[in-house]
Amino acid sequence: MSFSDPSTVTNSAASFKAGPARACRGTLSSMPETPSDQPTHQPARPAESYRSVTLTRTGQGAFTIVNAAGGRIDVGGSETDFTPVELLLAALAGCAAVNVEELTGRRAEPTRFDVVAEGHKVRDETGGRMEQLRLLFDTAFPEGEGGDKARAMLPRFLQQTHDRICTVSRTVGLGTDVAYELVPDETA
Repeated sequence: MSFSDPSTVTNSAASFKAGPARACRGTLSSMPETPSDQPTHQPARPAESYRSVTLTRTGQGAFTIVNAAGGRIDVGGSETDFTPVELLLAALAGCAAVNVEELTGRRAEPTRFDVVAEGHKVRDETGGRMEQLRLLFDTAFPEGEGGDKARAMLPRFLQQTHDRICTVSRTVGLGTDVAYELVPDETA
C-alpha cells in the first residue's frame, strides 16, 4: 500500500486487509489455578507491556467497560451506546489518528483533522467478521512553511502508521490469536 500520491493528502485513505477469512480464532480453556495471594489474571509479558480493560454486565444486553485509569464506555444498553464493532472501528481510527496527529503536529497544528473508520460486517459459513476496513483521513493545515511540511509529509506518516506504528491496525492486520479462557469458579 502506498500513500505517495500528493493529490490524496487532503482526503487520504488507509486500507487494512486482515488476510484470509477467519472466524474468531482462539482457544477456550480454564485459567490455571494461582496461589490466593497472586492476582488471577497474570500478564504473559513484562508489566510495562500489559494492557487490559474490564467489561461488566449492567443489565440485559448492557455492559460497561472500564480501563485502568477509570475511563468508562457503555456498550449495548441503548440505541446510542457503541456496539462492539463500532468500538473496533473507533480503536482503529483512534490509534491511527493519535499517531498521525502527533507526527504532523510537529510541523503545524491541523485546522481540520477527521478520520472515518469504515468496513463491511459480513457473515458466512466461517462466521461473522469485518471486511474491507478503511480509514479515511480528512485533514487541512494552515498556509505557510509548517503547513506545507505537514501536507508533504502526511502520505509518509500514513504509511509509517499503517506499516509499523499503529498497534491496533497491525494487530488486526496480522491476525493475532485471541484466547477465550474461563476464570476458575471460586465457589466450587
